[in-house]
Amino acid sequence: MAALKYSKQRASIKEYLLHTTAHPTADTVYLHIKEEFPNISLGTVYRNLNLLADIGEALRIPTPAGGDRFDGRCEPHYHVVCTNCGKVFDLEMDDSYIQKINEDANACFDGIIESHTTLFHGLCAECIKKKNENK
Repeated sequence: MAALKYSKQRASIKEYLLHTTAHPTADTVYLHIKEEFPNISLGTVYRNLNLLADIGEALRIPTPAGGDRFDGRCEPHYHVVCTNCGKVFDLEMDDSYIQKINEDANACFDGIIESHTTLFHGLCAECIKKKNENK
């Protein structure tokens, strides 16, 4: 792959992703980046997010409700999506679990497993609290 030309917008998008745990949509990133770059288009944000994901500098998290979420934390880890509010959270698990799943999958596959993604579904603490208050 040819070296990428430096882009202030892409650097700003990457920086934003690195400093948020919200797993934002492209629209959310656009609203944030527009403060710094008022003339940036939503299309430019989408292209840069997808490029960052393609080159391994961001994670693209497809969600069941549609609309990818993005994460600047690229080391292997899992996510949970709240089935009520749709927020995406990091799930902190020991790395040995991730490695064990790769090894088990490798044993069942005629090839080489390099990585995997898993998206858990459940209720977040905030939604559980709201449901309990409404009972």
